[in-house]
Amino acid sequence: MGWKGTVRSIGAAVRAAERDAKRRQRELERQQKQYEKMQELEQAAFEVDVYENHIEVIQSTHKECSPPVDWNQIALSKQPEEPKKTNDNEVEAQLILNSYKPGFIDRLFNRDEKKGELLSKKVAEAIEADEVHYKSIISRWEKETEEWKESVEIANALLDGKAEAKIEAIENLQPFSEISNLGSSLSISVYDNGILEATINVHGTEIVPSKSKSLLKSGKLSIKNMPKGKFNEIYQDYVCSCILRVGNELFSSIPDDLVLVTAVDELLNSETGHLEKAPILSVAVSRRTIESLNLDAIDPSDSMVNFKHNMSFKKTKGFGRVERIDPEGLDCA
Repeated sequence: MGWKGTVRSIGAAVRAAERDAKRRQRELERQQKQYEKMQELEQAAFEVDVYENHIEVIQSTHKECSPPVDWNQIALSKQPEEPKKTNDNEVEAQLILNSYKPGFIDRLFNRDEKKGELLSKKVAEAIEADEVHYKSIISRWEKETEEWKESVEIANALLDGKAEAKIEAIENLQPFSEISNLGSSLSISVYDNGILEATINVHGTEIVPSKSKSLLKSGKLSIKNMPKGKFNEIYQDYVCSCILRVGNELFSSIPDDLVLVTAVDELLNSETGHLEKAPILSVAVSRRTIESLNLDAIDPSDSMVNFKHNMSFKKTKGFGRVERIDPEGLDCA
């Protein structure tokens, strides 16, 4: 299968492997349509379910990933075999014509000649049908061959470490759709030494709720300001989960063994009093390391110790500005 065929199959594969939190989220979205019909206590329970599910979703982004593209296999793949022209329809029609023997009724009413002409016409139509079929399969083969050539070309370019090929593959595979749905946007760049960096704008205050929801003993809804420490811990898990997801998606899309992933958000500049975009977490993500982790069981924030990273975080204050990891000296192989 060419890489474009791979692109078409990835969406279905990801949906089939959807994590529990996402499936629960879809179920709650369906229930939302019935919200107005619920009684007060049912509404309260529903709102708490939605709140808790949202927290679970943003802390478990790393648990899903697109199926990997095997660029080595694509580079070694063979050109689609050119189809051969067949005349099955003609052979069948000619056989009927050759085997036609006028019966007594046909001869009696002088229909044998007309019947023969009709069968001869069927042969001509069969020849035309064979030609139409051949043109159709040749057209399909030519399209598949063009896709194959493009696939092999980009596979070889990726295996050679070409920056343009990396960006093209990521743009076509579009592996970051869920992260985008969560409110994060992403940009890609490649350094001179071949190392790729993905920058995520995480928009944390838009994603992590500032209020917590719970049920009182009476079953009624309780809404309180979320404690700062709890907010910061959830925010840290969300950012680290996104970092892991982006790193994993990059490894599924390109054959690199090391990528940089940097999260950016707005921080208060104490000198100017204004909010400014700044890096809050920068990680050198190794393919070998991330493949060794049990992503379903890790705490995303704790897992950062497995990677070279820059992070300044305090539970009471949250993230602080950090420097992006310098790609110089890092081995992109």
